[in-house]
Amino acid sequence: MIKIREYVEADAQALWDIHFYTIRNINIRDYNQAQVEAWAPESLELSIWINRMKGLNPFVAEIDGIVVGYTDLQSDGLIDHFFCHHEYQGQGVGRALMNHVFAVGKERGISRFYSEVSITAKPFYEHFGFKVVQPQEMDVRGQKLRNFVMEKSS
Repeated sequence: MIKIREYVEADAQALWDIHFYTIRNINIRDYNQAQVEAWAPESLELSIWINRMKGLNPFVAEIDGIVVGYTDLQSDGLIDHFFCHHEYQGQGVGRALMNHVFAVGKERGISRFYSEVSITAKPFYEHFGFKVVQPQEMDVRGQKLRNFVMEKSS
């Protein structure tokens, strides 16, 4: 069973690992080696990541006490991070997280959800009714990465 809970600082390393290994193992399907290395660098100061997570205040997904994914929902409807552990994809983690985002959004009165979505995640977001607003290229540590601004109205 997938449990969704609030982030605590002790989750920071597990969330970095999910971020890193998902990009390196899953997003490599749609991005080249230099791009994934820029997006998920080998070394990152943990204190920087901890501060980033404090700012995001993510929701954390667990299965049997193992952290298997995370996402966030900002006050303006932005979903900034959305990552599922590369070894737990296809097991409902993403669906549980997205449904949680929608439920929290409803409680908060959010009527428009949006995100900057990777090529890899685009079909997942489309499954939940998101539409492409525009494609874009992001500069990440000197690499150009294509993604999509996508949105959904509730």
